[in-house]
Amino acid sequence: MLKLIKNGILYSPEYKGKCDILVCDDKISYIQEEIIIENLNVEVEVIDAEDKLIFPGFIDSHVHILGGGGEGSFKTRTPELTLTTATTAGVTTIVGCLGTDSVTRDMKSLIAKAKGLKEEGLSCYLYTGSYEVPLKTLMSIREDIMLIDEIIGVGEVAISDHRSSAPTVTEVSKIAADARVAGMLSGKAGIVNVHIGDGKEQLKILNEVCETTEIPITQFIPTHINRNKRLFEEGIRYAKKGGLVDLTTSTTNQFLEQGEMKCSKGLKIMLDNGVKEENITFTSDGQGSLPAFDSSGKFSKLQIGTSKSLYKEVIDAIKIENIPIEVALKVITSNPADNLKLDNKGRIEFGRDADIVIVNKETLEVETVIAMGKVMVRNKEAIIKGTFEK
Repeated sequence: MLKLIKNGILYSPEYKGKCDILVCDDKISYIQEEIIIENLNVEVEVIDAEDKLIFPGFIDSHVHILGGGGEGSFKTRTPELTLTTATTAGVTTIVGCLGTDSVTRDMKSLIAKAKGLKEEGLSCYLYTGSYEVPLKTLMSIREDIMLIDEIIGVGEVAISDHRSSAPTVTEVSKIAADARVAGMLSGKAGIVNVHIGDGKEQLKILNEVCETTEIPITQFIPTHINRNKRLFEEGIRYAKKGGLVDLTTSTTNQFLEQGEMKCSKGLKIMLDNGVKEENITFTSDGQGSLPAFDSSGKFSKLQIGTSKSLYKEVIDAIKIENIPIEVALKVITSNPADNLKLDNKGRIEFGRDADIVIVNKETLEVETVIAMGKVMVRNKEAIIKGTFEK
C-alpha cells in the first residue's frame, strides 16, 4: 500500500517547508509541495500532518541491545532492548554493541538479537568487539565486517577507564587499521567506537594513533565525551582538529552533580567554540548500565540508559539552548548516517528508506513513527509491538 503524508512541514533535516511525501513500500518515492492522488487507481493510506513537523527517523548508534552492565554482580545485568522502547522514542535505526561484560553476552547473541529486531521492524547494525583487548569478535575484525551484513565497525573499545584492559597505542592502532581496511574492502564505514572513561589519559591514545600512524582522525568515534568537564574540554580540542565526538544522553542526577554535562548544553558550547556541527553526534547508551562508584572505587548503585533520552536532549537543545531545529536534528539523523556510511538513512529524500517521525509543532512530542514504510507508532501509541510485548 502507498502512504501519503500530507500538509506537514519537512525538515530533511534541512528545512524544506510545507511538503507532501509519498511512500511506496519501504522507500520514499516522491516529495513535492502538493501531491494529488484522486486519479491514482491504487489504495493509498493518507496521513494528515497538518500543523506537524516531519523529521527523518532517529539513529541511535550506541545501544546495548542485549543489555549490559553487571558491575554490581549478576543481579545487575540490564535487560535487552524491546522494540517499543526504540520506536516510541522515534528511533528507527539502532547500532548495537557489547559492553563491559563480553563473557555472558557475546557476538553470536548480539547478531541474533539484531536479526530479531530487524524482523520486528527496526533497522539494526552492529559493532564487533568488546571493552577488552584482545577484542571478542565472532571471527576476526576483518572477517566480521566484511562477511556479516549487520556489522559496520568495531566497538565499544574502552580506554582511560578502570574497567578497561588498558590497551596500548600499538593495540589501538592495529584495531583501527584492521577496521579501516575491512571497511574499504566491504564498502562499510569500518569505524571504531571508543568508550572514554574517567581516567586521566582521556583522548591521549587516540591523539597518539593519529599523530604517529597513517590512520585518519575520523576513523574513531570517542563516546561519553560529556562525562566530565575536563574530558569535554579535551573533546572540543579534538573535534576542532577534525575528530568526531559523541555525547551520551543517558545520565543521572548524581553524574550531573559530579560534572557530567547535559548533551543539549554540550552541543551549544561546542558550536559556540567553533566545532563543526557535522562532527557531533548524540547516542543514548541505551540499556547500558549507569553505575555509580564511591570515592574508593566501590560500586554503589545502578541505573539503566534508555533510547528515550536521545530525542529529549534534542528538544532541550532546540527549546532551551535555542539551537535551530535543522542543526539539532543532525546529531541524531544525518551526522551518524554519514559517519557510519548508512547511505539510505538520516535524510528524507527520494529513494531513501522511509524512516519518518512526525511530531507536534508546538511541543515537539513524537506522535507518529514510520520505520521502513511501516507505521510503528500512531497518536503516541505503539501499534506494532515486539514479539514478547504483546
